[in-house]
Amino acid sequence: MKLKVNKYLAFIALASLSLISCAVQQQQKPKVTVVKKSEVEAETPTPQPIEQPSKTAAPKIELPEVKREFRAAWVATVANINWPSRKNLSTEDQKREAIQLLDLLEDANFNAVIFQVRPAADALYKSNYEPWSCYLTGETGKAPAPYYDPLEFWVEEAHKRGLELHVWLNPYRAHHLSGGSVSSESMVKKSPSNIVKLKNGMYWFDPASIKTQDHVSNVVKDIVSRYDIDAVHFDDYFYPYASYNGGADFPDTASWNTYKNSDGSLSKADWRRNHVNKFIERIHKEIKQEKPYVKFGISPFGIWKSGYPIGVVGSSQFDELYADAKLWLNKGWIDYFSPQLYWPINSPRQNFQDLLEWWQEENTLNRHLWPGLNTVEVKAANRASEIVNQIKITNKVLNKNSVGAIHYSVAGLTNNSEMIPALKSDPYKEKALVPLSPWMKTSKIATPHFNTSDEYSSVKIDWSNSNQTNVFQWVLYAQYGNEWQIEIFPKKQLSKIINRSKNGKNCQMIVLKAVDRLGNESEYAAKKI
Repeated sequence: MKLKVNKYLAFIALASLSLISCAVQQQQKPKVTVVKKSEVEAETPTPQPIEQPSKTAAPKIELPEVKREFRAAWVATVANINWPSRKNLSTEDQKREAIQLLDLLEDANFNAVIFQVRPAADALYKSNYEPWSCYLTGETGKAPAPYYDPLEFWVEEAHKRGLELHVWLNPYRAHHLSGGSVSSESMVKKSPSNIVKLKNGMYWFDPASIKTQDHVSNVVKDIVSRYDIDAVHFDDYFYPYASYNGGADFPDTASWNTYKNSDGSLSKADWRRNHVNKFIERIHKEIKQEKPYVKFGISPFGIWKSGYPIGVVGSSQFDELYADAKLWLNKGWIDYFSPQLYWPINSPRQNFQDLLEWWQEENTLNRHLWPGLNTVEVKAANRASEIVNQIKITNKVLNKNSVGAIHYSVAGLTNNSEMIPALKSDPYKEKALVPLSPWMKTSKIATPHFNTSDEYSSVKIDWSNSNQTNVFQWVLYAQYGNEWQIEIFPKKQLSKIINRSKNGKNCQMIVLKAVDRLGNESEYAAKKI
């Protein structure tokens, strides 16, 4: 009996152990659920690589701000004012003169050139719509020989030097007196239905004509689409100054009568302004549709109306030229605005600072406001000092994030031995980036990278392997003790040798940034030395 009981107890124990083992196995075995392959792909997250800390991560440093200021000069081609110096210069001489002017601007720490490519319905480039300019070869419609495209050359050479190239067009002037007799190649002959003759002998497109508007629109779009320009620029010639027509009204009777016969209700002055307003808005939109990063700038006559501001007396762009530039500024149809403030600081009737402050008050959208300065012939005892002081006033009056000025013209720099030394010793002592245009969007710029190598008492910095997409310039920082040395280079420069020590202090840090054509900066790359 005892044996049977033991066997029975052993059997019970063995069975219990088996049950416990099965239970454990059931708990350990995962539950199998049948799911569709698409559900697995949708719910299963993609494995992400584990981010390792970079061994070359740039140290966190506080960099000084790079100076920003727009510094430009007009280069007039009409009547061979600035370039080329004569109508019959050879191709090589034209190129040589262009390089001399661009070298001068680069050396004087300018950062833009405003180049007149359409002085009078003609072209200093291979146009699809208008004839070659007589100011190149002496003959309307005749191309340079040996052949080259002047605009293409100017763009390339300007960019080599880190200078923006703005194309300057006169929208409505059809023939200038300095162009000689009207030839069969002239737009005056090719489009007579929308061009009128003024009493001083010039010819003018009728701004009210849709044929005029479409033609100029095609000219602008053609340039923007085919050339690597940075901006399109119009000056102050909309409807002509009254003196051009002997004080008589602009001869647009035919288009005015057509409007009146169609039950038009505007006054003639409002009708004219309305056409110019619509034209400016159209050009702005079409530029942005073609290339959003290309700026549109206008340099109107400096006085909107007499009495604005109080005490100012003079011609009125609003009433005489039918150009409501204040409206264009307040509508944001332009990216930069350069009223021609060609009067001295102490002028009692057209005071430079009073006018600048008034325009700044009108700049409600904070577009760039860069006044035009009369560098060639402003009436002052010392012209160089006057221009330097006007630049200083712009720095006080304008938005600190958008200071700048345009010099009319480059002859004020070449013909006055005091001008460039005065600029370089004070306001243009160092190079500057152009002010940012936050309302204009561009693609992000890649962070550059560089290598350093010892060269005796120097350090060579080489960034030739950096991604150069969207790059227009480079900014190089070198830290000596608590001081930073900042240099700005054009895109083509890909290396620099700097001193290992300066003023008894060793170089501790090198920092590099890339900059796009609108002045936007990349993230920095940095190395300790």
